Amino acid sequence: MAVEIVKEKWVNQVNELVIGATKEQGGAREKPIKVGGESTLPFMFQEGELPNRPVVAMEVWDTEPADWPDILKAPFGASLKDPCEWAKKCVGDFQADLICLALKSANPETKNTSPKETAETVKKVLKAVGVPLIITGCGDKEKDNEVLAVCSQAAKGENCLFGVATQDNYKTLTASCMADGHSIIAESPIDINIAKQVNILITDMGFDATKIAIDPTAGALGYGMEYVYSIMERSRLAALMGDKMLSMPFILFVGNEVWRVKEATASQKDAPAWGDPAKRGPLWEATTAVAMLQAGGDILVMRHPEAVRSVKSTIEELMKK
Repeated sequence: MAVEIVKEKWVNQVNELVIGATKEQGGAREKPIKVGGESTLPFMFQEGELPNRPVVAMEVWDTEPADWPDILKAPFGASLKDPCEWAKKCVGDFQADLICLALKSANPETKNTSPKETAETVKKVLKAVGVPLIITGCGDKEKDNEVLAVCSQAAKGENCLFGVATQDNYKTLTASCMADGHSIIAESPIDINIAKQVNILITDMGFDATKIAIDPTAGALGYGMEYVYSIMERSRLAALMGDKMLSMPFILFVGNEVWRVKEATASQKDAPAWGDPAKRGPLWEATTAVAMLQAGGDILVMRHPEAVRSVKSTIEELMKK
């Protein structure tokens, strides 16, 4: 007796977000990256369409990271001192789909570089690589409002993805992205209601909802993973059931979360039972990323090349119908 498989039928789909612009579109990217567009849950091909595969961005800082462990620094070598060389290595050697340029040097507690200096770095990295850019600030709200506005102008026409906009700090970045034709990252603290509220606030300014990506602020493997997963799943279900203010693709800063937990960074001496950290760290990042893929992640921002290679291979397998 044949068994009929019950299939869900959804009334809505995730917005398709385009990052990057070609010469014909007013930019200089080799090709734009499209994410989102799903009309079903992750990799459920029998129930709907997944027109765009998840993508991997590699993180590049505009200053050499002082607190990265040696096992994370090793694959990049001297390129860590030059964001252009670092970006080229990520694209050429490690096949990154996008570059996430983090303007860490602008932080008032470190180098406190000026908006003009950071904008010059943005221009140089855009010239160095042909892939689209994600551009994030230093984490200081006041300084980021100054820096990202100038960097937005410097990258005008390139349709970069700028971040982050939060519930209490979104107006300046939203206005800049609207004026210069960029997309925006809306961040919320693992809270579905705040995620929706930030999107409402941004769109109330006249910003196009299809140019927003949601950052739910994921945790690393073992650090609230189940909770993050459930929030992402609830958001995606709400989107598929018709909630337009949750119908945005997800971006996850996986590398940032993973490489600050002891399970990824502890030395062999400090944790002999945990195994070789040179293998453990990349595995921790890759496993976290794969969990985020299953939760609906569309853009994964990662750090270690070996983790990137593993995750890109996993994406290829998951996208086979």
